[in-house]
Amino acid sequence: MSLPSAPRLRPPRHRVDPLARRWWTLQALVTVSGPMLLTALVLGLLCALFFAGALPWLAPLLLVVLVVPALGYLLLMPRRRYATHAWELGAYAVYGAGGWIRQWRRVAPLSQVQTVDTVRGPIQRRYGLTTLTVTTASTAGDIKITGLPDAVAEELARTIGRAAHTTRTAPPAPTGGAGVPEGAA
Repeated sequence: MSLPSAPRLRPPRHRVDPLARRWWTLQALVTVSGPMLLTALVLGLLCALFFAGALPWLAPLLLVVLVVPALGYLLLMPRRRYATHAWELGAYAVYGAGGWIRQWRRVAPLSQVQTVDTVRGPIQRRYGLTTLTVTTASTAGDIKITGLPDAVAEELARTIGRAAHTTRTAPPAPTGGAGVPEGAA
């Protein structure tokens, strides 16, 4: 006797805007890779000017500790994030997926949606992108859909808000006493 298999959760259908890769690359350059590369450059120049004897061991150390990780982050992170970030609005739930090292998937029932927020940072504004945050009554956290075009994010926020309101205000299914739907007994 075989047990029925559990239905597989299919990945969300909608990818984020391709400009999100540029946004994540510039963000990486400003926050992580840029400072690491600048630190390596300054330390290398100071060493060359004042401690030339240390260059044979310091240059490879700077390369391994700062330059390679900075370039790796700058080149790999935007591609991986773009490949994993996706979203979908279903009839009863909002689906989200993301992450680039630690990947996540979340399904939030529309009946549990409390707020829908949009955020546009300065780099996002430059590329016309928005982050949409769907806050639910769950302790698992919010669903963040990053890299949406501004118009799509605004329309999606309105649609999720309307759908959540409709789901919460819909009349409950009629029951035939003790919580059993009519005709089911």
